[in-house]
Amino acid sequence: MASQDKKTYDLSEAEQRDLFNLIQQGKALPEKYRFILFEDKREVELVWNGKSRDVCTTVLPFQTLEHIDEPRKETKTQGDLFDSRGRQTKGWSNKLIWGDNKLILSSLKAGPLRQQIEDAGGLKLIYIDPPFDVGADFSMDVEIGGETFHKEANLLEQIAYRDTWGRGADSFISMIYERLILMRDLLAADGCIYVHCDWRVSGHIRSAMDEVFGSENFLNHIVWSFNTRTMPTPYFARKHNDIFFYAKAAGRQAFNIDDVRTELRPESLVQYNKVDENGKRYKAQSNGGRTYLNELGQPCPDTWDIQILGSRDTERNGYATQKPEALLERIITASTNPGDLVADFFIGSGTTAAVAEKMGRKWIAADLGKFGIHTTRKRLIGVQRELKAAEKNFRAFEVLNLGRYERQAYLNIGGRLTSDQRAAALAEKEREFRDLILRAYKASPFGAEGTAQDGFFHGARNGRLVVIGPINLPVGRLFVEEVITECRKRGASRVDILAFEFEMGLFPAVLEEARSKGIELSPKYIPAEVFDKRAVDKGQVVFHDISFVEASPRYDKKNKLAVSIELSDFSVYYTQGAAEAAIAALKEGKSDVICEQGQLYKISKNKDGVVKRERLTKHWTDWVDYWAVDFDYLQRKEIIKVPVGTGIGGVATLEGFEPPQGELQLPEFEERWTGGYIFENEWQSFRTRQSRDLDLTTATHTYDRPGRYTVAVKVIDIFGNDTMTLVPVNVG
Repeated sequence: MASQDKKTYDLSEAEQRDLFNLIQQGKALPEKYRFILFEDKREVELVWNGKSRDVCTTVLPFQTLEHIDEPRKETKTQGDLFDSRGRQTKGWSNKLIWGDNKLILSSLKAGPLRQQIEDAGGLKLIYIDPPFDVGADFSMDVEIGGETFHKEANLLEQIAYRDTWGRGADSFISMIYERLILMRDLLAADGCIYVHCDWRVSGHIRSAMDEVFGSENFLNHIVWSFNTRTMPTPYFARKHNDIFFYAKAAGRQAFNIDDVRTELRPESLVQYNKVDENGKRYKAQSNGGRTYLNELGQPCPDTWDIQILGSRDTERNGYATQKPEALLERIITASTNPGDLVADFFIGSGTTAAVAEKMGRKWIAADLGKFGIHTTRKRLIGVQRELKAAEKNFRAFEVLNLGRYERQAYLNIGGRLTSDQRAAALAEKEREFRDLILRAYKASPFGAEGTAQDGFFHGARNGRLVVIGPINLPVGRLFVEEVITECRKRGASRVDILAFEFEMGLFPAVLEEARSKGIELSPKYIPAEVFDKRAVDKGQVVFHDISFVEASPRYDKKNKLAVSIELSDFSVYYTQGAAEAAIAALKEGKSDVICEQGQLYKISKNKDGVVKRERLTKHWTDWVDYWAVDFDYLQRKEIIKVPVGTGIGGVATLEGFEPPQGELQLPEFEERWTGGYIFENEWQSFRTRQSRDLDLTTATHTYDRPGRYTVAVKVIDIFGNDTMTLVPVNVG
């Protein structure tokens, strides 16, 4: 009662009348009364419009698209982890995951991979460098024909960035806050996290981390300073980034202070000017004692002078936001030990994974950007090759994605709405969006005047059904299987599937599966021009077919069990950006590179305004950035683990799941075959910034026994999109 009297005493008479009237009217109380009337252990709390402590609880199965391991010639030193050909078959395989990291984190937290993480010793370190400059982490510079083409984010990346964390401070804080909670729950009890940012969001990040991890677990605000060219500004030059270092439980985290000491300063050698009988430097104390110099160097301060990457640095791989390996080396050295598990959920160009692999750590790397996944894959194959040449240990890694995705409201629905109102508004917005796509495709929408309604397909064109994939997510195997099922129900045999993105490795297996059931599927990419109403009205929007790959076996005349594969053709149908607009915007004396009708052109305008156009992609090989071969594609089925009792998609929502204290307790999972196969990456050739050469014929592969085999050939183009074809071979 005394406490209640005190609270009443804290209110003025006017405030008491105000509160009484508001309560009688059933209105919300002003924020200030929360701190007066209710006890709260937090002295400071971050508040923003739309704040929620709810986090994603969806658990989705991870599908393994690809297994990559540079074969070792000698494997006796590492026991039975490897098969006779030197490929890893047991133990932890590193994970490279493509998709929305919110869904990835929730699925790691409470899905079947969580047990693998715990068996690997738990997640000891997370480093993230989240994007805060609209689109910067999804655009790339692609070198072609001696010129640089600026690749913009694809449509899914643009939509995801703009509507998930690109609408200002509120959306950014909401994005990072939810993901920080999931990361905290995934970390081992003795784990820690480093979050990298700059002046634009450092205040928001620090406040969010104090709230999620607790200010008592704050360890350092690291200032990474660097020298770059300075342009004149009306303020002091911005020459540093911020890195916030938190523990899950302060005092339990690893910190290898001696491994990250800095060089001895000259003045230290002057102070420690005596040498004992063992040759160790010390300085004498007034009481006759000795203080010895730690010759490993000075303790590392929280200001780091590490050189930023230059434009011609050999580490560079085209990402504007790429961080130097030296930065990650210091973080990983300080906070982990060999064999520990490290994660980065905004991997970008793959620096964290590359450094972790070189330093003998296990890793998980994830990103929404498809090109980032491709860049990281190439980079890690390069690391595997380096470690193999140096006769050092390394691990295989897997390329994963989520088997089925939760429908998310990526389309912007503003205003204060109930959940039902928001769902209705989203449905209406998606309907309008689909109608625009159908109009651009010149298809007749179902439900329009003179056409019947259809519960699944969206329209028809030239005697073919038309279905539009999810607005916000890649079309995957499960969606295509649903298309096939609906076709069989209706007795339909020809369907066009329109999508912004298709899952990596999806084709051609699903097309052949559909053909075996009498259904002809035609997948097509929705182009960026669909957002341009003028282009739609003029009928100028071109929907691109998936790329075409041609490869052929080359049999060895002397060895009947040996074969090599030759890549003989590759065609694409891309157009990126409106060429007419680019030419009109081009200034005199300047040049640009555009993509039009499956070709890259350099356009330049002279002082008289005359535009010159030079084709850069002179041969089909110019489009190939990477290709790889699996010589026995059907040998390894793609198995997913799903919660017992769920459908083939394996979607589960574990409301209220909390990380266990002590022994890990997870739902029961069962294995199911997706109907697909894992691409065993047995041979690959790819371009790097240092070497633009590309082998068009594989090394000779020798089978163990005669027979028929299915060879899978995967090609990844210079934009990061992959296409696969199957080649039958018969040896013996």
